[in-house]
Amino acid sequence: MSNPKERILVIGACGQIGVELTLALRKIYGNTNVVASDLRNEHELLKGTGPYVSLDVMNKEMLHVLVIRHNITQVYLLAAILSATGEKNPGLAWHINMQSLINVLEIAKEEDLHKLYWPSSIAVFGANSPHQHTPQHTIIEPSTVYGISKFAGERWCEYYHKHFGVDVRSLRYPGLISYKSAPGGGTTDYAIEMCYEATENGHYKSYIAENTYLPMMYMPDAIRATIELMETDAKNISLHTSYNLNAVSFSPKEIAAEIKKHIPGFTISYDPDYRQEIANSWPQSIDDNLARKDWGWKPEYDLAAMTEDMLKNLKKKR
Repeated sequence: MSNPKERILVIGACGQIGVELTLALRKIYGNTNVVASDLRNEHELLKGTGPYVSLDVMNKEMLHVLVIRHNITQVYLLAAILSATGEKNPGLAWHINMQSLINVLEIAKEEDLHKLYWPSSIAVFGANSPHQHTPQHTIIEPSTVYGISKFAGERWCEYYHKHFGVDVRSLRYPGLISYKSAPGGGTTDYAIEMCYEATENGHYKSYIAENTYLPMMYMPDAIRATIELMETDAKNISLHTSYNLNAVSFSPKEIAAEIKKHIPGFTISYDPDYRQEIANSWPQSIDDNLARKDWGWKPEYDLAAMTEDMLKNLKKKR
């Protein structure tokens, strides 16, 4: 059971994961016990639901003061520059993705925080990793600065756990699909864009080739996985790098076919760009048996259920 005395800080609360995770945590722990923070203006969906603080995670002193002032016991660090965006400015992506994690790990160590959550990604895998049912432990040679920073981050998480006892937990997210907040510059965001364009314009030009399979997950599953991981007893956690996480794998052609069941006039064309090379280096499916064994992970949404729910909610937003 969750402890109502926990005080949680969500960094990057206005991002694709952050908005929905913050709202889910507020339902569990109470609105006032979950502090949302971001560099951006407060997201519309968060307004009036609980405390919000403007925060630059790169300013360690400011972050440390915030943790002490709000009696924070858990931190969810979601701030990051994603894969496709990161390739446009590799130095900045490395600096932000790494330094933000080091700042939070240091504060977790100094303040003896109960738990820390930091997401990794399938981007840690590279062209030489097995592409089918990619195992938890395998060749890891990321080809993007985002993947490199996530792999380095996994090692730092394990280091701080081993040497300083920081209870840090992590998931290697597949591509995440959500209707509540806009995509954040990831390679797998084509699936979200396709659903948006289908409901608005009836056509989508995909920057990923039609038969490119990638691991994906609907946001409700991702949020539930994150909270289940964080709420499980520490004795169940055998891994302090990052757990493989899987739900469904599909290609642009397959999700387009699902969309056509609901929007018969929908059309799609293909014009692969630099993101195709990134996609080609990633797994097509993931083996997440360790997550299932350690803390009982099980996805709920398949491609059909996800597409139906996504389109239904996007039509409501119009």
